[in-house]
Amino acid sequence: MLRDITIGQYYPTGSVIHRMDPRVKLFGTLVFLISVFAYKGIVGFAIVTLFLAALISISKVPFRYMIKGLRAIMILMLITALFNLFLTPGEVLIQVWKLKITKEGVMSAIRMAIRLTYLILGTSLMTLTTTPNQLTDGLEKALKPLAKIHVPVHEISMMMSIALRFIPILIEETDKIMKAQMARGASFDEGNIIKKAKSLIPLLVPLFVSAFRRANDLAMAMEARCYCGGDGRTKMKPLRYQSLDYQAYAVLILYLALLLALRVVL
Repeated sequence: MLRDITIGQYYPTGSVIHRMDPRVKLFGTLVFLISVFAYKGIVGFAIVTLFLAALISISKVPFRYMIKGLRAIMILMLITALFNLFLTPGEVLIQVWKLKITKEGVMSAIRMAIRLTYLILGTSLMTLTTTPNQLTDGLEKALKPLAKIHVPVHEISMMMSIALRFIPILIEETDKIMKAQMARGASFDEGNIIKKAKSLIPLLVPLFVSAFRRANDLAMAMEARCYCGGDGRTKMKPLRYQSLDYQAYAVLILYLALLLALRVVL
């Protein structure tokens, strides 16, 4: 289950999307997230689905690898769907005691499940096609105007980069600790909710200790290299837009305009 998390991992394929400027991919992810929550009808669903399928195909990242990330959020999707199913007022289809399943609740649960699925796939696509260093440089460059009002843009970008780098490391560390505890007789699946929560203590304590130790080692390494923020720092590979990036911007703007027009018309 833990190894199914794909957010924060990089999958090199040398595709067109991999070669794009990270600022384009950040903007594209933002546009896609807006489009996911901007539509309601079947036509909007179809357009967003085709757009996402085209991006996955162009990225050359195996679809089976991408959907692995959905397994980690199945419980969250189920809880969200149940809340929408039972708490949405409308035309009652089934009633058991005080629980009512409405027609509007069924449609809302389906829409929310699809949106969460697309949300994870779209975010995973960005991280799978962009290295953490590229994401840091792109985010810092995109937010650079905010530095004029004293927003710590470089520090924010650095923290996001470090967080993305630590996701796979912590997942691997958690997997190792779980296997070590299970070899000593620990069980994480037996008993009720309270027992399962207590069984996580032998897992969480060494995991937090390991995370703090890694963070301390990273801080000492940065200090030893005289790291003092982004003032006066230069880039080994400065970001420059290519013709491919301008074409991608045009496609994204047309895609967003089409969905917004459909929302107004339909």
